[in-house]
Amino acid sequence: MKYIFLSVLAVLQLFGAVVQSPIMSINEDATEVTIEVEKIDVGVSGFVVHKIADNKRSIVANAVVESFDATTKKAKLSINEYDALSSGALPKGKWSVKVGDEVVLAFGYTRGLLIAPSEEIYYKITKSSALQWVHPDLFATLLSFNGHPTPLRGDFSQMSTDSSVGLVFLFLQNKVFTLDAKSFKILAITDAKVEQKEVKLPFYSRVEEIDANWFGAGSDELEEYEPYYYELMVEANRDHKGLYEIVKSGGERFEDLLEEFDFEGKKDDRKKTFGLF
Repeated sequence: MKYIFLSVLAVLQLFGAVVQSPIMSINEDATEVTIEVEKIDVGVSGFVVHKIADNKRSIVANAVVESFDATTKKAKLSINEYDALSSGALPKGKWSVKVGDEVVLAFGYTRGLLIAPSEEIYYKITKSSALQWVHPDLFATLLSFNGHPTPLRGDFSQMSTDSSVGLVFLFLQNKVFTLDAKSFKILAITDAKVEQKEVKLPFYSRVEEIDANWFGAGSDELEEYEPYYYELMVEANRDHKGLYEIVKSGGERFEDLLEEFDFEGKKDDRKKTFGLF
């Protein structure tokens, strides 16, 4: 218990403070902006706030940190249309991102959702920190409303928007993966050595049954805990060498997932490990 407390607390101290910085430049096709910031992790998400008039502002784009140069203190962010507050009953502004607009990052990082395989593991981890934990019952209810007994990436993003949850924590094989709730990028991986006695699918919650759609993505019951959540992470972290090593250490059970990674040196590693190519 003490070990979990120290590990998770150390990670949470890295997050929590909202980062705000004006846009310094925009690329030609308005898909990437540059800001200056003391320190930021790749994968941290946020939004762009455009000034319409004095005391009037509007969120006009989503933003995700793609790279950070510690020497120049500059970060490059990809941007795309922000539609979380869209409504057919309201007029839609035609404002675009401009130099000088403010980027707000790590919004909601004081609130987190933990996906765990059992009640025991859930409470051991959540009681080890002062983070504002959003109970998985709320997420299970959202899944039932969407008809997804198998959670999709979009469900996590919706949970983030609906409940101002900035971080998702996944417990897998004695490790806790800290993810940005929208980009699903890995921000940290910490050890949490607790005995896993049981697995509740799709994750621990007090919701007995999640309603399912007749067909479509997410409509099937989740059959295996670890392989599926690793698959979700790999999809958003194909260049993450740390995740690659963890998946590779899982042996044949996760071998197919290794094909999804894409980073320099991967082919040589696969050849050395499995005798391929």
